[in-house]
Parts: sequence; structure tokens; C-alpha cells
Amino acid sequence: MNSIRELIASRKLIKDPSFVLSQMKDGDVVAISGFNEITSPDYLIEELYRLYLKTGHPRNLFIISDTFPGLPGRGLDKVARMMYERGDRDFIRGMLIAFYGWSETLQKMVKEEWFEAYAWSIGILAYWFREVGSGRPGVLTRVGLNTTADPRQDGAALNETAKERRTVKVQLISIDNKDYLLYTAPKPRWALIRGSTADEIGNLSLEDEASYGTVLNIAQATKAMPEKGTVIAQVLRLARYGSLNPKSVVVPGPLVDYVVVAPKEYHWQSWSYDYDPVVAGRIIPPLEREQRGELPLDERKVIARRVTLELVRLIEKYGRPIVVNLGVGIPTLVGEVAVEEDISDALVLTVESGTWGGKPLYGYDFGISIGAFAILSVPDQFTMYEGGVIDAASLGFMQIDEEGNVNSFYSEARIPGPGGFPAIASGSPNIIYAGLFTAGKGGKYEIGNGKLKILNDAPIIKFVRKVAKIGCSAKVMMEQGKEVLYVTERAVFRLMPEGLELVEVAPGVDLEKDVLARMEFKPIMRDEPRIMDERIFSQRRMGLKEDVIKALRG
Repeated sequence: MNSIRELIASRKLIKDPSFVLSQMKDGDVVAISGFNEITSPDYLIEELYRLYLKTGHPRNLFIISDTFPGLPGRGLDKVARMMYERGDRDFIRGMLIAFYGWSETLQKMVKEEWFEAYAWSIGILAYWFREVGSGRPGVLTRVGLNTTADPRQDGAALNETAKERRTVKVQLISIDNKDYLLYTAPKPRWALIRGSTADEIGNLSLEDEASYGTVLNIAQATKAMPEKGTVIAQVLRLARYGSLNPKSVVVPGPLVDYVVVAPKEYHWQSWSYDYDPVVAGRIIPPLEREQRGELPLDERKVIARRVTLELVRLIEKYGRPIVVNLGVGIPTLVGEVAVEEDISDALVLTVESGTWGGKPLYGYDFGISIGAFAILSVPDQFTMYEGGVIDAASLGFMQIDEEGNVNSFYSEARIPGPGGFPAIASGSPNIIYAGLFTAGKGGKYEIGNGKLKILNDAPIIKFVRKVAKIGCSAKVMMEQGKEVLYVTERAVFRLMPEGLELVEVAPGVDLEKDVLARMEFKPIMRDEPRIMDERIFSQRRMGLKEDVIKALRG
């Protein structure tokens, strides 16, 4: 080799990932990037497990990720399925991620105590990588107070093994007579990250990815003192040194120890997209409603429409466009309604993955926004959320209790994890929780002509006397002076100091039979509840564009 650059490239660019992964020691802490399939290094994840199956090492690994690296049948979920089928309890000793919801197998393993399991908010985990990369002990914040993350409750532990071992800690700290939480976890010794292109010295660009994720911060945390770890990057292609625009480099080459070119089938942009320039942000498509079709008028769209009406009310209140976060589930349908009503330019929709504008996708493609005009890193996005830079958020729920506490992530059947919920709810000045009034199979509705008729109710009551786990504290929300609504297809509630007040019911609904009899507590009712806007329950569009234009003109 005739140059220093060639020597560096020969050591950094490797064909066989097992050569490097075999250097990992038993018990190591491994950080993995991935917002669902976005930036998930599926190839490296699977190769690591294949190495273990072949050699028995490395074993007893502790996995940390800012969200969840993979989707059903891919990445971490694929490995979990193989572990479960084999009865293999030795590969993973612990896990700290934000969202287990895409992996039914992992959720079973958590409940069955296969390993110690913890869950922090996406924002806390993303910040944690940044803070550890800065040499600080962890994240100091008020996010999570009086919730399951608080050490006075579960301290973010999801099972008994975690409560016994406490490898991950949340400590209560008082500063100027105010309570704060300090989130700490073991520093990663290894990082598995993903980019699109790497040059000969390891400079990493993400031009074909749907977002930046927390890729840079994971590399920083791994490389920080006191022990500089090892960073492996999965990419689609290699480039000549000097051919990447310096402003396109997300992770500088010196932070990357090894680069592996993955087979294309291990490097999808998302669940539905192998590669699409629209997903990568190279093309911004038109969002005219005539080109996209409309959602069918069902109970989920009814909820999304009522949320959209509330957001239009905020536009009228502020006299300007507003910045909104949409959580996973029904709230993501607000983007569809905004396109139908042709008001997208006044509702700047953001998603935890870092996107601004456009139309957020949902389901397994959550994290992508078609036509986004800006994309930030996940830590920068959560600065907007936790700091209250946004104007409003619409978030899903699993349970609501009589105080107004919200359970967003726990049931006897499922432990999906908090996702971005706690940090977003902590920062947003206006919160609209959105979900079906009851849950489970069997719910049937008749919607049309301005009315809702419940033909058969789902069996599970969601408005309960006391939630199973607190994901967001009513007490904290009231102390912070937030405006909080709880929107369902048949009723709307408002958070008050005394608890939940019933303020609206759907036209066509029997108040006693369909609402009050399907709750475990009696809500506050100062007056007869108002009737929800009949436009929500009609096939035709609601005509919100005219309302928004009038508000913006002042």
C-alpha cells in the first residue's frame, strides 16, 4: 500500500462483520441505532446473533437503543423470535429501549423475565446518548415525575428482574426545592449504527435514509471517555475519499472504526419502502387531496376530525400556523384529515423521528412523513418537544382514570413502552389525547348524516377508576398549566383540578347507556354536555379551509 489513506481504508472497510464482532466481550453494553426500520442496522444485528449461535459468544449482552431497531420479522424482533424458539436465555442479559411494541416476542420475554428490561422515553434516551457523549453522568429532567419512570413508582423497570438488578437507574433529585429525575445507564462499549454511504476513511452520510435518528450521538457516547468503545457502521455503498460533501457527513470518519456494506435486503428505508426518493427527501410531492383519495368515514376518522377541529381552534386563537406533534396510532390520521381539508400548510405536523411538515405515515411506516420540508436529528426534535417550542400535541392512550392520569403503554397483554409520549406530554402546552372510548374486538358503529350510532360496544373499559401504570400525571399537567382534552368517538372530556369533566357527546349517542354506563367513575358534569360538531359525522368535508384562512387574515 502506497498511502496512509489506503492503509486506513484497508483496516476500516471490512467484508466479514464477524471478524470485528468476534472482538466483543461477554457482558458488553451495545448501543444500536434505529427508529423502527429507519437507520436500523439489521444486517449487523443478525450477524451478531449468528456469531453467537456459531461460537457461543458474545453472550449476556446489554442492549440500548433510542427507539426500537427493526420491525416485525426484522432486526431485533427477528433475533428475539429465534431466541424464543430456541429457548436461548444467554444471549441478552438486559435491554433499555423506548418502544417494545413492534415485537410481540420481546414483550413476552419481558413478562416471562428472560432478562432485565427498562423503558425510557425516546427523548430521554436520545438526550442520554448526547449527555454521555459529553462526559456527563446522564439526563437531568422533570420528564417522568409522578409516572412509572419515577423511582417512587417503578423507576422505569418493566419487570421484577430489572427491579432486582437495577442496572439502569432513575434517581430523584431536589434542586431549589423542585423535584428532578436523573436518568443513568451503563456507557456503551460498542455501537452498531447505519448510514447510506461511507467513504474510504469512514465519513458517513445518510442521504438515502428517512431521517438522521440518533446515529451521531450513539457514536459520540461510545467514543467518549473514560473507555473509548468501538463503532461499526452498516452502509449501502462506498465512496472515494473527498467525494462526499462535508455538509452531508453526519458522522465524521474518525468516530467510525469499521464499515460494512450490507446486502440490499437488510437496508430498507421503512417497512413499505426499499428505496423511494420521496422518503429520502430528494423529492417533495404534491399533497393535493384529489391525488390521494380520502379516508373512509369510520370511528377512527371521527376522532381524528375532532382533534383537527381543536387544532383549528388553536390557529384561530394564535392567529398563525401552529406546530403540532402527532403520536402513534389514531393521532397520525390527523395528517390525512388535514390533507383532505386542504389546511396542511397551517398545521405544521412533526413526528418524533425528526420530520417537519408533509403527511406523516402510520402503522409500521410511522416515522416517515411524505413531503417533509425539514428533518432534524431525534435529540434536536425532542428539544422542540420537551422545551414546549411546539404549540400542541395529539397522543394516544390505553387508559384514563378519574383524576385524568394517562396510561399510554401498559396492559396485562401488552407492554409496548412509552415511546416519545412522556417528553412530548411534558413540554406541549396543549395536549389532545385521542383514542377509542372502549377497546377490544366487537365494536361496531353506524356513522353518517351527522350522527353516531353504537351498534355493538367493544368489551374493554378504558375510562377506569385507577390506571394500571401512569404514563402522564394529571397532577403534573395541572401544575404546568396545560390545556388538556381527551377525545373519543362518542365523548370529549377536559382536565380540571377536580378531575375529568365531560364537555361533549356525539349526536345520536345515549349519554347514560353509551357513555356513563361504560365508565368506572362518574365524570364531572356541571352542565348538560354540548353536542359534538355534526360535520364530524358526515361524509362531506368539514370546510375547515375557510375557517383557517379567516383566522390567518386576522
